[in-house]
Amino acid sequence: MFSVPQSSKSEFLDKARQAREERKGQKEKERAAILIQALVRRFLCRCRLQKQIRKEVDDYFQASETGTSKRNALSIFKIARKLLFIYRPEDKMKFEKLCRAILASMEVENEPKVWYVSLALSKDLTIPWLKQIKDVLWTCCQLLKNLKPDILQDNKLVTLYLTMLVTFTDTLTWRIVRGKGEALRPALTRICENIMGHLNQKGFYSILQILLTNGLARSKPSLSKGTLTAIFTLSLRPVIAAHFSENLLRSFLIHIMSVPAIISHLNVLTPEVKTHDLLRKFILFLSREEQCLDICVCLEGSHTLCLLGNLIQLGYLNEKVLEEEANHFVKDLTDMLSYCQRYVSQKKSNLTHWHPVLGWFSQTVDYGLNESMPLVTKQLQHLWGVSVIRTLFSDVLSKKLESQEPTPPPPQPSTSQNNLPVKNLFKRAFQKSASVRNILKPVGGKRVDSAEVQKVCSICVLYQTALSTLTQIRLQILTGLTHLDDLLPKLWAFICELGPQGGLKLFMECLNNDTEESKQLLAMLMLFCDCSRHLIT
Repeated sequence: MFSVPQSSKSEFLDKARQAREERKGQKEKERAAILIQALVRRFLCRCRLQKQIRKEVDDYFQASETGTSKRNALSIFKIARKLLFIYRPEDKMKFEKLCRAILASMEVENEPKVWYVSLALSKDLTIPWLKQIKDVLWTCCQLLKNLKPDILQDNKLVTLYLTMLVTFTDTLTWRIVRGKGEALRPALTRICENIMGHLNQKGFYSILQILLTNGLARSKPSLSKGTLTAIFTLSLRPVIAAHFSENLLRSFLIHIMSVPAIISHLNVLTPEVKTHDLLRKFILFLSREEQCLDICVCLEGSHTLCLLGNLIQLGYLNEKVLEEEANHFVKDLTDMLSYCQRYVSQKKSNLTHWHPVLGWFSQTVDYGLNESMPLVTKQLQHLWGVSVIRTLFSDVLSKKLESQEPTPPPPQPSTSQNNLPVKNLFKRAFQKSASVRNILKPVGGKRVDSAEVQKVCSICVLYQTALSTLTQIRLQILTGLTHLDDLLPKLWAFICELGPQGGLKLFMECLNNDTEESKQLLAMLMLFCDCSRHLIT
């Protein structure tokens, strides 16, 4: 009698559910509308704010240019903070004006309130100023990455941003530390080190590498003397500030010393640049096999070859260091050449690429470096040049051969003598130093484990590795090694002194022993044979 029909109950529940879903949908629509309105309002507000700030920045620089208002450090700081807050790629012109304003403030004489760096001494502004200058300098770095030094307008911007970096990474040009301000130098120097540390963490060396490669990886460099000096100075400052720490030496080797022929360009454009005994530090750093391998793996073959060329030219330019660190130098070069040799192939395949120095190479080749390969090859040629050969083979070349014959006076040039066969070169090379009979005489008596023998063996291994790795300039290497008339005779005399009895018995035994010492001794004999064959054929 009082029961409710089942259909009415279902209808009631359905209506309640529909009403609940409608209320839920309505709330979601309201929430979505509010969110959209908030986003639009935020966007419009941000646009208005950016427009207002850009107008303030433009008005500030316009007033400064017309002379209606005088700049000071605090006003530059405030306008820079506004610009950095809304900075976008389209604000590059405004940022350029900001950099010029900052640099101009640093050039004013006897007005400390105008110097931008004076804010670093303000108790309230030190930390904000430090953060601001870090942001400004990193923005300079990011802009440098995309500039092409061979374009005139870009070249001017490169100079501007490099000047910013040079100015605020060292206190050398700061007027605030002159005279009575000298006491402030240690504190300000630490600020500079802090700035450089921040830039390094962000990728400072990668930026410099890109800039150097854009300007130097070509047949004719597009970097001027001042620009190249600035970049190299900037690259050295963090290393010097960190007292040549291994981490920064590694970054320097990977990003700076691997730039093709950078030492050659520095030597031509800015020979007065101080290198702070870098060669010795590089040699000792790379003398650890794991560190040398790490560098090679990071660079791969093409850039390892560029690093090799730069190190060789540094050795050529620093003969004293090369003489003192010859053992480590030879080991470093051998390790790097051995790494490249792993990927040198004898013939073309689907996995190889052509390299103008290495030949068929199984690693990816950076074809952007091909234009600078002639310069890299010239650097490599120092390794078999007279100066380096005399330094490395000093133990061999300093020996006097027995039964020296008086050197006959040079014959008068004639047409018939100019056509002598090449074979006579080999004969004359021996006759000039000693009689062939005495040179070929095995005397023995020199221990193969002595330091002198080990050094000569390692040098021969280096040149043998170069012959098998640098396949496209193999003949150049052999020609350089045979250029000195007394090298081959004295090397053979040195070989004849090895072992208890001398002769080939020692080398026959080496063929049966698969040890590192045996390989080094055989490398010495192989180098002599390769050079002799080159002279004869």
